[in-house]
Amino acid sequence: MGAQKSIHAGKAKIDVNVDFTHKLCASMMVPSLRDTGSPLSLVIGSVCIKHPNLFGGSEKLDVSWDKGLYDSNILVAYRRPRPQWLSQQCFVIQHSLSPEVAVHGTPLDNFSRSGSGGVNLSRFSVGLDLNEPGSSKWSNTTSIKFEHVRPVNDGGRSITRDLEGFPVTCSGDAHDSMVVLKQETRYAKANDCSFSRFSMQVEQGIPVLSKWLIFNRFKFVASKGVKLGPAFLLASLTGGSIVGDMAPYQAFAVGGLGSVRGYGEGAVGSGRSCLVANTELTLPLCKMLEGSVFLDCGSDMGSGRHVPGNPALRHGKPGSGVGFGYGLRFKSPFGHFQVDYAINAFQQKTVYFGVTNHAS
Repeated sequence: MGAQKSIHAGKAKIDVNVDFTHKLCASMMVPSLRDTGSPLSLVIGSVCIKHPNLFGGSEKLDVSWDKGLYDSNILVAYRRPRPQWLSQQCFVIQHSLSPEVAVHGTPLDNFSRSGSGGVNLSRFSVGLDLNEPGSSKWSNTTSIKFEHVRPVNDGGRSITRDLEGFPVTCSGDAHDSMVVLKQETRYAKANDCSFSRFSMQVEQGIPVLSKWLIFNRFKFVASKGVKLGPAFLLASLTGGSIVGDMAPYQAFAVGGLGSVRGYGEGAVGSGRSCLVANTELTLPLCKMLEGSVFLDCGSDMGSGRHVPGNPALRHGKPGSGVGFGYGLRFKSPFGHFQVDYAINAFQQKTVYFGVTNHAS
């Protein structure tokens, strides 16, 4: 239920992907966040333009536009060639618009989904990424960027407070500005029977001006996969914390697909800290079909009350939650289809669908 097309214009390549599938799946799971009569609201798609030799010196230019049901993202990346023993530089400009459901959304149907809280985030950033030469197992990326965050309502107008009158920015103004220095370290090791992965991100807000945010934020993800006969066991642990200045939208959200299944996005909690554990056992049923059972659990570690305005407590989020269930994975040359059936601690059942147009 989608279309893909690649167009070559000289040395540049244009990839166009239009997809109607996710609209059908999402309509069965989440309520509409805003009323729109535009025909474009039915379309999810992306446009990507790549030029491998912009100025004749192997400079690479990537321009992409991704549109979701209620969000959009524009990214411009320019890369200059450098010797392999030096850090690879990438100049990035990005603008995104997305609903802030994870923190300001209202849990519905026994926390199985999250409704709109009337807060959306318009983000603009410009910065430089440095990919440092790494070993076969370790890699490092350092970046520095200026970020401008402007909360808007569903009509696109700037706001300083949510629907209940609490501030949605750290500065108290209609926007927050910050310069962020980020260091990311990744480790990966794999063989025929198992794999191990670990990543650590550390962000530091630099006080260039008096009203700009000063904070330290870190997040880690550790995962381990082991082959057990014909089955495969995957376990992961995710955690993080933030100290210093903080806007509500910077809180760690717990709940949803990729976190604790069976709950809506951020419906478990949102706090200054979080810890999420996921375990999934996959077993082949036939050549193209796999079955899985999973168990997810997560907590804001009691830090929800330390988020400005305490949105988690005001929305009645429990702060911790457990979800379990089973699913199917169907793989074919024409695409991948995934469905998960999850049950949360309140016995509420949720079905998640995932569709891709081509096999990855």
